[in-house]
Amino acid sequence: MSRAPAFVLGVVLLVAVGAAFLHAAPPPSAPPPAASSPAPRERATEPAPPPSPAMPVLSSPASGYVGSLQCAECHVDEHAAWSQDWHARALSEARPEWVVGDFTNTHYQGTSSEAWMTRRDTHSFMRTRGPTGALADYPVDWVVGGKRMQDPITHLPDGRWQVLPIYFHVTGHGEWVDYSESKQGALTPEHPFFWTNWQRNAQHACLDCHVTGLDTHYDRQRHQWSTGFADAGVACESCHGPGSRHVETQLARDIVQPAKLAPAKGLAVCGQCHGPHRTLFPLLDAPHHFKPGDRYEDSYQPMVVLLDEERSGDFFDDGRPKTSSFEYQALIQSRCFLQGGATCLTCHSAPHAQHGANELRGTAGSASCQGCHAKETAEGSRHTHHASAGAPDCVACHMPPTVTGVLDSFADHAIDVPVPRNTVKHGIPNACNACHTHAQASPEAMDAALAKWWPRAKTRQARRTRLADALAVKTAADSRPALEQVVADTKEAPSLRGAAARLLAQRFRRDAVPALKAALVTARDSGLRSDLVSALASTGVREVADVLAPLLDDSSLWVRQAAAIALAGAGDARGTRVLESLASDSASEGLPVPHIVLGQLALRRGDLATGTRQLERSLDLQPYNTSVLVLLADAYARQGDMSRARERLDEALRFDPQNRGARQRMNLLQRGPGR
Repeated sequence: MSRAPAFVLGVVLLVAVGAAFLHAAPPPSAPPPAASSPAPRERATEPAPPPSPAMPVLSSPASGYVGSLQCAECHVDEHAAWSQDWHARALSEARPEWVVGDFTNTHYQGTSSEAWMTRRDTHSFMRTRGPTGALADYPVDWVVGGKRMQDPITHLPDGRWQVLPIYFHVTGHGEWVDYSESKQGALTPEHPFFWTNWQRNAQHACLDCHVTGLDTHYDRQRHQWSTGFADAGVACESCHGPGSRHVETQLARDIVQPAKLAPAKGLAVCGQCHGPHRTLFPLLDAPHHFKPGDRYEDSYQPMVVLLDEERSGDFFDDGRPKTSSFEYQALIQSRCFLQGGATCLTCHSAPHAQHGANELRGTAGSASCQGCHAKETAEGSRHTHHASAGAPDCVACHMPPTVTGVLDSFADHAIDVPVPRNTVKHGIPNACNACHTHAQASPEAMDAALAKWWPRAKTRQARRTRLADALAVKTAADSRPALEQVVADTKEAPSLRGAAARLLAQRFRRDAVPALKAALVTARDSGLRSDLVSALASTGVREVADVLAPLLDDSSLWVRQAAAIALAGAGDARGTRVLESLASDSASEGLPVPHIVLGQLALRRGDLATGTRQLERSLDLQPYNTSVLVLLADAYARQGDMSRARERLDEALRFDPQNRGARQRMNLLQRGPGR
């Protein structure tokens, strides 16, 4: 019955990720009109919307949230200033004053997508192909953002909020674009990122960061979604926490002031949205959502280098994010945070405070650096070795615009020194060549100049060269020494040590165990401990069980769960007992993973009743987990209950129309026995 500890990871857990990379504000001046083309006369077979759609009905917000209008009664000036900030327009009703894109009979033609934008009275519509490939008009009910890109959202009859396929690129040439097609390639209805499919569902991927006080539900019997929130946009309670208690008492202690929090907790307020993450409790569990003042690690684990066990395309080989919206992941690996305690509010102001562009405190990007780096600032060109007007700006060299997203460039928030050698060896862009693009300014030439002007630069550069040698795929075969050094370095960012630990286990299996065990002894960060547990479990070495067993009593719920999964998967009763406790205790019963693992274990030993009960409970918590739906269909089929098996497969295909396992099983059911 027992297997290697990695067995339990066979179920893919689909966890919602909120990536807040668009902020909104009053729309800019009217963009130039896009090329237009008359809408086709093909008869639509998709359900036609009403000519004047009503705003979708909202349910109540999460408990404790009162809405920004309550805050405005006492904080008039702050509310007025916030209402003009981009955060206030993170999500807006699709009223003409907030819709940036040109809907005056404009046309977009992509490689695989096509759309016609029209307006009827005050309502905007997008005519495009739906899930069957037929054309239909879809009302634009909401818009996401508007500062750089604006995404239109339509409300479908089953309560889903789907992001329509064509976005308006405000900071480009004021034009319509298919952002998903530019990232994913040609999109047909079978593609996961086709606009009607689950990956483009706003409740799953957008709203947690673009509204305040989200509370969304899914009725598994009726296949119907309902959604409520206190405010559209990033409003007061997103940063200050639920305000009902403060409204009652008027006491300062009953509301959160992010600037007065300890650095890690202050950073978490912004990090809840400015960095994709895994969530401990699922999307539909509003009471367990992160709230300002909470510890980040009690709710989230940041995605760094790896996405589950696969390599993420959102990171350079030295561990720095290369895609926008990963500011949290970047800043927590910077020396400014690790040694100086810098947070977002070190450089940026609150959305209701006076500020420059992008909420910067000063007019120059380097203004916030002077507090810790007064000597370098005073040296001027003696430090920069550059005489140009922009040379004194620290941002040019230490936060270069090498990060891309929404078709624009952004500053690198890892805040480090240029490393042209990594450009030569690993193709990682460097700050020098971000400005010096002429043929003579090769990365090799830039490296020589750095060595001449900053003789001690190699000491700082060594960190990034080691990380690149450790994490890069093309140097994987020779990466063991570098990976072990990163894992053992207590001064390195815990998030990068955790990623290195998982890669070390993937690449070197049994040989990785000594370094992983040694790191576990001194690991103070709960995210790192969780990564080390997962890494040790994935080596398949049975001897690690006694190393993991003490972590069943860890202070972190993440770590306890990870250790219990690993031990239970190896047939160790200690892990199973903890999973049973997690699945029954009121504080942790809402975690879907223990129910999933207990369900798998029950099915393996032939206890179909317990297995299906635990898996059904996990779906009450996380109904969009298609792997569990397919597993349940198999369990019901083994019991001869083909009706329920078909229902679970139908549900899996609602969330993932091209799910291979669900389609194969559905085809078998449709053929019938003996065919």
